[in-house]
Amino acid sequence: MLRSKHALSSTHKALFQHLRFFSLPSNSHHVLSTHNCDTQLREALLQMALRGHDMNFQYYNTLLNECVNKRAFREGQRVHAHMIKTNYLPCVFLWTRLIVFYVKCESLTNARNLFDEMPERNVVSWTAMISAYSQRGYASQALSLFVQMLRSGTEPNEFTFATVLTSCISSSGFVLGRQIHSLIVKLNYEAHVYVGSSLLDMYAKDGKIHEARGIFECLPERDVVSCTAIISGYAQLGLDQEALELFCQFQEEGMQSNYVTYTSVLTALSGLAALDHGKQVHNHLLRSEVPSFVVLQNSLIDMYSKCGNLTYARRIFDTMHERTVISWNAMLVGYSKHGEGREVLQLFNLMRDENKVKPDSVTVLAVLSGCSHAGLEDKGMDIFYDMTGGKIGVEPDTKHYGCVVDLLGRAGRVEEAFEFIRKLPFEPSAAIWGCLLGACNVHLNVDIGEFVGHRLLEIEPENAGNYVILSNLYASAGRWEEVRSLRDLMLKKTVRKEPGRSWIELDQILHTFHAGDCSHPRRKEVSAKVQELSVRFKEAGYVPDLSCVLHDVDEEQKEKILLSHSEKLALCFGLIASPESVPIRVIKNLRICVDCHNFAKYISKIYGREVSLRDKNRFHRIVGGKCSCGDYW
Repeated sequence: MLRSKHALSSTHKALFQHLRFFSLPSNSHHVLSTHNCDTQLREALLQMALRGHDMNFQYYNTLLNECVNKRAFREGQRVHAHMIKTNYLPCVFLWTRLIVFYVKCESLTNARNLFDEMPERNVVSWTAMISAYSQRGYASQALSLFVQMLRSGTEPNEFTFATVLTSCISSSGFVLGRQIHSLIVKLNYEAHVYVGSSLLDMYAKDGKIHEARGIFECLPERDVVSCTAIISGYAQLGLDQEALELFCQFQEEGMQSNYVTYTSVLTALSGLAALDHGKQVHNHLLRSEVPSFVVLQNSLIDMYSKCGNLTYARRIFDTMHERTVISWNAMLVGYSKHGEGREVLQLFNLMRDENKVKPDSVTVLAVLSGCSHAGLEDKGMDIFYDMTGGKIGVEPDTKHYGCVVDLLGRAGRVEEAFEFIRKLPFEPSAAIWGCLLGACNVHLNVDIGEFVGHRLLEIEPENAGNYVILSNLYASAGRWEEVRSLRDLMLKKTVRKEPGRSWIELDQILHTFHAGDCSHPRRKEVSAKVQELSVRFKEAGYVPDLSCVLHDVDEEQKEKILLSHSEKLALCFGLIASPESVPIRVIKNLRICVDCHNFAKYISKIYGREVSLRDKNRFHRIVGGKCSCGDYW
């Protein structure tokens, strides 16, 4: 009996540790036929047959453990069948091991049927079944089972709480998660590291990062799981700087990171486009003993792509021993964002030729977007028709239709894009109308743009971006009265435009600039440099694009406003603060304006510097005054 209790505790811990962090892929049926299983297991099964009714707990437990470890489905079924035929009544522990066996072999239905037949259940049985649902994405079933457990009178333990909290993901799930939190406090499990990690993860995923941080700070002890959870929480919410600072702090405190930690940090570095930090993390990974899981390699591809280094991204992609569809998508999206449309098509054709990994919805989106940014609208339309004709194996959704609108709109075929929307078999989404409004703004189609803009204001009255683009369109046409009316409407509805900011990384320090920035310690030097370059560039042919100023002021004032743009400040800071051999890499949270794009081209041409501009939609790599986008907006 003492041995049984000990086995129960250790099995429970092993079960939780495995199910808490790793979920089996849906196609991982490691089923062994009897003639393929190893000699030891085959002999054990033979002994089971010979023993007949003399089998006992120890023999069954040993056999089931072997079947679980090897995921030997047929052999485990034979053990189960032997219990039934010999009328052996397994104890709760063995019954739970059978459930774990079926779960490991991806036979969730069998596991649940067995669970429902159990004459007696304990907390381990309930937790095993809840974990099975939770780790396979069946959140509602996991939560329903947890409620049944409470009604049965079984008290949850730390592993049950840590598991069920991972299913509190939707708005309704989060409401239940708060109730579970109250129960956790009542039963004094809040300080347990497993429970605390799951709690802070739940709050972070719902956007409640301050609550998550509060839980983290109150943990009496922290492990790599809790530290990773809070880093991941910040990174998932786009609070990349905070995520990076926490990681550096934990590293100084001696935390041994795992692959999940590094994946979260790489996500933050991708958002910051902090290439130097990213290289440092990559070098640390190469020196460490952290296994090179596919998910980690995918994160490295994404990081290098978003930091503007496609060469490194492709090098990792080409050396991968195994590629998932996410690997292909990461590389395709990287090429697409950089305007490398022909590379997108070549890689997509390679994916189809290899025929090892099937394209999914994101794959086709990346290809269509790549064609859109590179002016390859005919190629893009061919791929869209292949998709709608069933040749790719992906059903089109609203995002694909939106890509087609963007594809046609960027190419100047605004009327055709408008007709395409009118013929859609469903009500156009705000995103689809938004693609067309952007095209109308670029190609100054005021008539269609005005109709689309007001349609969007009806659908999304709180979206500041729609007001801004429509206002830009009116300003470009000199219709200042409409511009003022839109601004008044924004004030009335308390809609606020996100302020533009740009940042640049030098010596692993991020320098952030805002329009007309007065906060940077070298602001006077930077402002003087902008003025100096403006004069010099004009002598070389630069003409400020005053259409980028959306205010009804004179030309002198417009030019002054242009010189205060955050992109120019960051570019000039990079020019004066970095060595001549180092590329200038600037990131903008919004779209880069045409004038700042032209300004960057003159910096590249006159100073011989490579310039990389990344805005919210795409990359611009400028060498010798020529941009990778081909000035295709």
